[in-house]
Amino acid sequence: MANLKDIRDRIKSVKSIQKVTKAMKMVAAAKMRRAQENMEKARPYNHRLVEIIQHLLPSVERDMLPLLEIRDVKRVAFVVVSSDRGLAGSFNSSILRKAHNDIDGFGRSNVDIFCIGKKARDYFVAREYNVVDSYYDFWNDLNFNQSMKIGSNVIEHFLNGHVDEIRVIFNEFVNVATQAVITEKLLPIELNDEEMQNIDLLYEPSKKKIVKSLIPRYLNAQVWKYLLESYASEQAARMVAMENATSNSEDMIKNLTLEFNKARQAAITTEMLEIVSGAEALKE
Repeated sequence: MANLKDIRDRIKSVKSIQKVTKAMKMVAAAKMRRAQENMEKARPYNHRLVEIIQHLLPSVERDMLPLLEIRDVKRVAFVVVSSDRGLAGSFNSSILRKAHNDIDGFGRSNVDIFCIGKKARDYFVAREYNVVDSYYDFWNDLNFNQSMKIGSNVIEHFLNGHVDEIRVIFNEFVNVATQAVITEKLLPIELNDEEMQNIDLLYEPSKKKIVKSLIPRYLNAQVWKYLLESYASEQAARMVAMENATSNSEDMIKNLTLEFNKARQAAITTEMLEIVSGAEALKE
């Protein structure tokens, strides 16, 4: 059994860690509320934009815009959206495991990787994957301009013919306790919704001009969606992880306190026996 000093030091250490996890939980909860508000504001705009493009695409020629060009897929770019920091439960491990399996399934020699977040960059660089570019240290100042910068670099990679397809792997925010790992095709744009196609809509000035105007906005909105969804998911995962850590520390403190009391009682009993034994020896 550990001595009293060791147990007392462990209790003190666990209490110190508990204070940190409580503080991190509160910070993550505040960040998550702001991120969730931004995400929920962007969702209706993005959803409506997708509906309009779904209705327009079947009516236009794809060769009118390079972004609509469908090629034989020989090389693919993966955009992996992770976080810069850990302590968020399985948030990063789930996304990296999914990306690793998808990339190896296609063939790592035929894949370019864009890493968003330090965790993704460190993971794939350490394993010598073909990382084309990486972005990090921007989450605290996340804004639409940053999203457009990332999106333009990724889109340029497709337009220059380096890859034939771009896929994005990110965490979608379902609720505070649940985040779903999603893989979406960003380019080329392949949208099809028969329900929308049957709706008769009148467009001015023309469908062709509207498509040329909307496609860049659609791509910017998609990249912005990926970042917002991922950031809200990260903060939710961190809040839940810190709450679980705080709860586990409470149980650990209880167990250590019980162990401390048992050790102290055993020490007192031992001392009493020694005193009694000494007194009996003196009598003899």
